[in-house]
Amino acid sequence: MMRALVFSAVTLITLSVATSVALAQATDPSIAAKHAIGEVKSIDATTKQLTIMTDAGSVVSVSVTDKTTYKKLAPGEKTLTNATDTTFAEIAEGDRIMARGTVTEDRKSVPATQVIVMTKGDLAKKQEAERLEWRRRGILGVITALKPETHEITISNRTMAGTQSVVIPVGEKTEMKRYAPDSIKFGDAKPSTFAELKVGDQLRALGDRSEDPLRFNPQKVVTGSFRTVGGVVTAVDPATGEIKINELEKKTPLTIVIKQDAVLRRFPSEMGAMMGGFNRGAGGPGGGAPGGGQGQPPAGGGQGQAGARPQGPGGGGPGGPGGGGPGRGGFNINDMLERLPTISVADVKVGDTIIVSSTQGVDPHRLTAISLVAGADTLLAMLAPRPQQGQTPNPAAGLGSSGITFGIGLP
Repeated sequence: MMRALVFSAVTLITLSVATSVALAQATDPSIAAKHAIGEVKSIDATTKQLTIMTDAGSVVSVSVTDKTTYKKLAPGEKTLTNATDTTFAEIAEGDRIMARGTVTEDRKSVPATQVIVMTKGDLAKKQEAERLEWRRRGILGVITALKPETHEITISNRTMAGTQSVVIPVGEKTEMKRYAPDSIKFGDAKPSTFAELKVGDQLRALGDRSEDPLRFNPQKVVTGSFRTVGGVVTAVDPATGEIKINELEKKTPLTIVIKQDAVLRRFPSEMGAMMGGFNRGAGGPGGGAPGGGQGQPPAGGGQGQAGARPQGPGGGGPGGPGGGGPGRGGFNINDMLERLPTISVADVKVGDTIIVSSTQGVDPHRLTAISLVAGADTLLAMLAPRPQQGQTPNPAAGLGSSGITFGIGLP
């Protein structure tokens, strides 16, 4: 009897999972009656078949014949006018393709009459160009005030020269997007409106600085609600992608879930030593270096162990794009962090101090990471205001109002 009940339960679970997968496949926007779009996951040259995965995670089998035609298209092109001929042999894993043909009723396969290819290399070049543009003409910070009547956003923009308030007026032509609550992908951001914004949201904008150095004219605005915490690692499981920490301020145990799209970096201790004293004046973060003088980067910019130079994006000078903030010298600490080399879960060690940004989830004790910085004890010490005499230092004091935006990634 018990065996029959267990079998029934397993059967029900299996059917439930199969139904969920089938439903997801049926509603996948990348699969239509006459085409399927996705990333090439495997290639079988013998059987002339490709396996692709859509952005939604659906798996589709693509079969080709001697009559199938192949076109290579540059990312961003909307028509085949500038497409060039290619071959099945030139398709590689990681390329993105559109397989044209009549998709089967179960939406799991398509005999392709034409395959349109965007190569992995071309896609990477386009993404890097977009990232450089967002660095060169971008600004990021934490929303501190909103004016609905004028559609003006005020952000706290943190640079190594201090924290500044910058006003961003949103017009009718401004493209606004917002991070999806269930996704950590920049590309999954949904169309948004001013009404969805909240004080405390993180913001990244692409545009141009106005004549007023404390105003920024945006073309695109991306926002999101994120939770940023610091903690000491107590356990790491690379197999499951989970990291357990004790949160710094409240000593609360938290589980950090690392998925494929999360970005992990390590802050080199050498970089902290070179920057020692930045932004730790008695007035709080950005108050100047100890001794009352304004901290300055080492001559020549200094080079950390990872080759990351502490300078603004594009090497901009004071007040210029990437110059560390409107009308001020220095460099943008957020951009500096984005230039650090990436690491894997296995590179995070028990005892590491980390800062992690996550989406706002249902379980407050389980966070899905967007960005994680290990070796963050040095960084937290740089961000923290100098405690008053007799006051116990708070290792997480630099996070609350630091203006550091770990959540809003680049394209």
